[in-house]
Amino acid sequence: MLIVIVAVVIYAGFRRIQPVLQGTGCRAVSGGETYALDPEQAGIAATIAGVAHRQSMPEAAVTIAYAAALQESKMHDLHYGDMDSVGVFQQRPSEGWGPTRDLEDPVYATTKFFQALARVHGYLTMPVYQAAQAVQRSADGTAYMQYQGMAAGLAAVFTGGRAHAVSCWSAAASPKRADLAAADQELDKTFGTVPEDGTESPASGGTAQVRVTQTPTGWEVANWLVTHAASYGIHEVRYGGYQWQASHGYHGWSKDAGPPPPGVIQVN
Repeated sequence: MLIVIVAVVIYAGFRRIQPVLQGTGCRAVSGGETYALDPEQAGIAATIAGVAHRQSMPEAAVTIAYAAALQESKMHDLHYGDMDSVGVFQQRPSEGWGPTRDLEDPVYATTKFFQALARVHGYLTMPVYQAAQAVQRSADGTAYMQYQGMAAGLAAVFTGGRAHAVSCWSAAASPKRADLAAADQELDKTFGTVPEDGTESPASGGTAQVRVTQTPTGWEVANWLVTHAASYGIHEVRYGGYQWQASHGYHGWSKDAGPPPPGVIQVN
């Protein structure tokens, strides 16, 4: 996988609202609902979907993971919690989830969550909150119930089910230089091997692209790029006939007048 990248995101708070027209933030549109996220929440949502892809977990599993993450941390990577709980899922090293440092990595924490979920017999036929509780074993498993609808809506978007439904914007352009190597490494760490039939990238600057042979996978990767734009200096993502640019602000994706060939994600 390859990429080139510049700018975007930030808006505090996680609630179901109509997105604001100024400032910075991210949004995910699912059916008639618009979910506003801050940049960390959007990035973690994209990461959870990416890890699900790597572990061949279905959309329903992503819904369960989102419900758990929303209840436990409001989908933030916390470095504190009850007793020794840390991370997105507030997993405890003392309960065998792993070292604190590793659990503060959303990719590792999500990998452990899905491994535990896969061992829950019949989790796909359980109510979402029951499946989440079977993994988390929290004091009050019914607390996950309040996030079932939101989790399902976000999962429908971030697993690639809806094209150009995730966007981020920033009040000011980021001066940060694109870090292709770091973004490429994290993308591979999250998604594993994404089906591709060729990549190309300049040594520095210019444009890079990855050919993705599955359309849902392509939008999952595109979502990840947009939600991590601020971290790696991304300013443009082009895929599936649409174009996202950090400079377009709140307006998000637009029709691409000169899109890359089908199946190609282009970033710079």
